Amino acid sequence: MEAQAQGLLETEPLQGRDGDAIGSADLSSMLSEEEKDELKAELVQLEEEITTLRQVLSAKERHLVEIKQKLGMNLMNELKQNFSRSWHDMQTTTAYKKTHETLSHAGQKATAAFSNVGTAISRKFGDMRRK
Repeated sequence: MEAQAQGLLETEPLQGRDGDAIGSADLSSMLSEEEKDELKAELVQLEEEITTLRQVLSAKERHLVEIKQKLGMNLMNELKQNFSRSWHDMQTTTAYKKTHETLSHAGQKATAAFSNVGTAISRKFGDMRRK
């Protein structure tokens, strides 16, 4: 019984011939003329609303660009600000601070080691010159 119920409640998307069967079904023949007229009127209204919304959105986008221009904001400035903010945020993380301290300490030790090696090499060359 459960297998039959599961078959009726498939959750898989329509595929292949299922989609073709639905696409070829003439659903409009099941509607009355009054329902068809109502749906056509609703369709026209929705299309007009979509057109209006597109016009409003376009006007708002133009206004946004104008405001940004007046404030001296452009894409490059925004990118710089975002990068600076991100860099600052990263520098304040604990992981960055610990890594910075560790690398700084390692750099100091490496500098001291190179200095010691350089001094030793200089002494050897000095000793070799004297002999």
